[in-house]
Amino acid sequence: MTITPGSKLPQAKFRTMTATGPEEVTAEELFKGKKVALFAVPGAFTPTCHAQHLPGFLQRAEEFKAKGVDLIACTAVNDVFVLDAWGKASGAGGKVTFLADGNGDFAKAIGLEMDGAPIGFGVRSKRYSMLIDDGVVKALHIETQAGVAQESSAERLLADI
Repeated sequence: MTITPGSKLPQAKFRTMTATGPEEVTAEELFKGKKVALFAVPGAFTPTCHAQHLPGFLQRAEEFKAKGVDLIACTAVNDVFVLDAWGKASGAGGKVTFLADGNGDFAKAIGLEMDGAPIGFGVRSKRYSMLIDDGVVKALHIETQAGVAQESSAERLLADI
């Protein structure tokens, strides 16, 4: 079942890159007591994710902060090393925190996994954005069309704050 606004996020673990290497971080550590703009992409470096979705959050990072957002985070069913490379290549340092959901456990737990097998991706996350306040989903925007990042865009999520 897909998570809905008003729902508490499930317990989950992500991997993120730190100065000392990959580290595990829990959803509770990330979201407790914070307002978070979380967006998910089917894959780092893929055309829509790299050219449309991520850039909007980078360009509007200061607007999110001005509206009281403590953290902008991106999750994908990629390993921590791929997400770290994507963050460096896109200049996202200090603006977006990348959360590796390598096995898709978080995507499955919130009912937002997708079957990318027909295009050679395997299980991935659907494209979405959500506003989280102290671990509770306040807004959720799921993309229904492949190859676009409109419903789940930074602009759309900013309108919810």
